[in-house]
Amino acid sequence: MKNTLIITIIFIFHFQIGYTYSTPNIEHSNEIEHTKVIKTGYRYFLDFFISKSPYVLQSSLKQIEYTWNESYEILALETIYFSKNSEAVYNLLQLLEEKTGKHFKFDFDKWYDYIWNKPAAYDEDYYKFKAEIHGLIDLKFYNYFSKREQESIIRLDEVRWGGVVQDGIPPLRNPKMIDASVADYLEDSNIVFGIEVNGDVRAYPKRILAWHEMFTDVVGNTPVAGVYCTLCGTVILYKTLHQGNQYQLGTSGFLYRSNKMMYDKKTQSLWSTSLGKPIIGPLVGKNIKLDYLSIVTTTWKEWKTKHPNTKVLSLNTGHKRNYGEGIAYNKYFSTDELMFTVPKVDRKLNNKDEVLVVRSKKNEHKVIAISSNFLKSNTIYKNTIDNQKFTVFTDQSGAHRVFYSSEINFTTYNGKSTAIDNNNNEWRIIENAIIQVETQEKLPRLHTYNAFWFGIQAAFKEVELIK
Repeated sequence: MKNTLIITIIFIFHFQIGYTYSTPNIEHSNEIEHTKVIKTGYRYFLDFFISKSPYVLQSSLKQIEYTWNESYEILALETIYFSKNSEAVYNLLQLLEEKTGKHFKFDFDKWYDYIWNKPAAYDEDYYKFKAEIHGLIDLKFYNYFSKREQESIIRLDEVRWGGVVQDGIPPLRNPKMIDASVADYLEDSNIVFGIEVNGDVRAYPKRILAWHEMFTDVVGNTPVAGVYCTLCGTVILYKTLHQGNQYQLGTSGFLYRSNKMMYDKKTQSLWSTSLGKPIIGPLVGKNIKLDYLSIVTTTWKEWKTKHPNTKVLSLNTGHKRNYGEGIAYNKYFSTDELMFTVPKVDRKLNNKDEVLVVRSKKNEHKVIAISSNFLKSNTIYKNTIDNQKFTVFTDQSGAHRVFYSSEINFTTYNGKSTAIDNNNNEWRIIENAIIQVETQEKLPRLHTYNAFWFGIQAAFKEVELIK
């Protein structure tokens, strides 16, 4: 019954935070072309979802045992994870343990760790299996995986359902913004994610955005999507207009290495939040990669002091949630434990230690991750990426702003908006540039964002850690 317990735990968690949840529903089984066919491979596993006959289940188990090969491991594991038939699942678990020599019982993290840390063994049938079992949860999920075995650039067995249907965590579409002067629901210490696009300044309180994980809007005449992966601690502001195409993004309901996956409405392709590009579906290989802008994680007091004319999210979101500070994901944020395991954990930092992410433009898999705690003690920090020098300024709230600094050597920073270089020139720091007061020379922003250490380490192949 432990597999049922796992589903129940996910249900309770998402019910408590108000998300739309669904479990596999055998009433949708008519959507599966399962009857009157010659069963091969993965179809024996489907019996664990759509048949209640002990004879059929026993026969399917024998066929699985007789035809067993390594590609069955992930099929068996996901069947055990999702199926509600406890007796049949227990028998399948015994077979999985016998064939693998591993005795992890219902410890799914250990099973996934075992499978992920060896070469992928699944075949094309796994795409069909994944489409059909997840189609029982949400019919829209079927299209994520069906006939997409030639349209994927990631390991499919590392894609896991997050416990909600498509847009079950509802994005905020063109949300209502209000003036800072009337945002009396916010305390000075509340965390906000601040942006400025073409002079349009806005703040998105964490206490609201954590319930929605995405907003889409036009800011500074620029269509954008702010994507918040609560599990991996990233908020990334993407431009959604790319090469003349406007992409309407949403929350897919799936995770890749515990990183939120987006989808686009037109093609139902799955997108990497970390890379801003499609990774499963018809848009793969089309040279699509969204540009992103900076987001500043700071306090409401610091943001409104710097930007008294800022707009901020209204509590009137159209949804009923408890938008109190620290309510959403309180238990998750309060420990270092992960909700979904990842292939490898790097203990150079704690899983949820915050880092500043500086990404290479020449190599999409390369990043510099700089510990936020390190930057708080080194409020002026200099480094190089893509052969270009940059300087990080960390203000008194712990917020980071990064600028290309060329040969300028900054020596003093007041923790607010003023820096001094080694020639005693004064510079003024604004959101998208740092300006030399006397000459008006401008150094442009290097776009960055914050994240949890484990999320960046899991998402990128080449990570240089500064701590």
